[in-house]
Amino acid sequence: MPVTSSSRFDERKRRLSGVVAIPVTPFDADGAVDPDAYAKLVDRVIDGGVGVVTPNGNTGEFYALDEAETRHCLELTVKAAAGRASVVAGVGHDVRTAIGAARHAGEAGADLIMIHQPVHPYVSAEGWVEYHRAIAAAVPELGVVPYVRDARIDGERLARLADAAENVIGVKYAVPDPARFAAVARDAGIDRFTWIAGLAELAAPGYFAVGATGFTSGLVNVAPSLSLEMFHTLRHGDFRGAMACWERVRPFEELRAADGNANNVSVVKEALAQLGFCRADVRPPSRALTGAEREQVCAALTFF
Repeated sequence: MPVTSSSRFDERKRRLSGVVAIPVTPFDADGAVDPDAYAKLVDRVIDGGVGVVTPNGNTGEFYALDEAETRHCLELTVKAAAGRASVVAGVGHDVRTAIGAARHAGEAGADLIMIHQPVHPYVSAEGWVEYHRAIAAAVPELGVVPYVRDARIDGERLARLADAAENVIGVKYAVPDPARFAAVARDAGIDRFTWIAGLAELAAPGYFAVGATGFTSGLVNVAPSLSLEMFHTLRHGDFRGAMACWERVRPFEELRAADGNANNVSVVKEALAQLGFCRADVRPPSRALTGAEREQVCAALTFF
């Protein structure tokens, strides 16, 4: 039986219900993207059991990469995944740039795109819908996942977007308010989208309790098995087991969250450097960790 467009999107929706890995972008000694280290990191998380990978996410330093680098990272991810996992390409900036990146993602072999929140200083709710609609319309063959970080984006806007673009199939929700999320998801249609908790492991239990079925993770770069353990406990409603995982990841994730998430990427890359997977280098506006902070990362790794 031929696979219809609708059934293809159903499968992509199903795959989003899991750990959505956001790989870091390793740099070499000259500050360029290190393709070998990048491919090995992607291969490692997929070998560990992760079924969705998002190159060019925030943990991948999307806003510190130029257009050629983001395309390179996407291509490296697709090649490393080799059909073993869904690839969700992060795209953003102005509409024209985002559409160009989205079309490239489809040509390179990605299954979906994640649209970063608009960084324009003046964003209306109606303009937010049109921004996403225009990008989604340019790649009707790809699944689309908006990245929601603005509490003003309500369920009505999300439903309106999905009415205008049937390929909008998931929502990465990263407003730090589970009660708000519960209301937005139900107003938009709890079964209409795959709802992804966008604030990683520490927030995942609260969001799963009210409707999320997947969560994004930067920690998964460091400890794939621990992120997957948390997901499996949440999927089966074992909140006691999930909170046992939560206690183990808490020291590491709180280091990332400190100072308004200033060291979000730096902590992950430092941990990977200590484990021998890549250099710890980050680009401004991120910064390298101090000696004391590196010691804290080393201590946090003992919980894994």
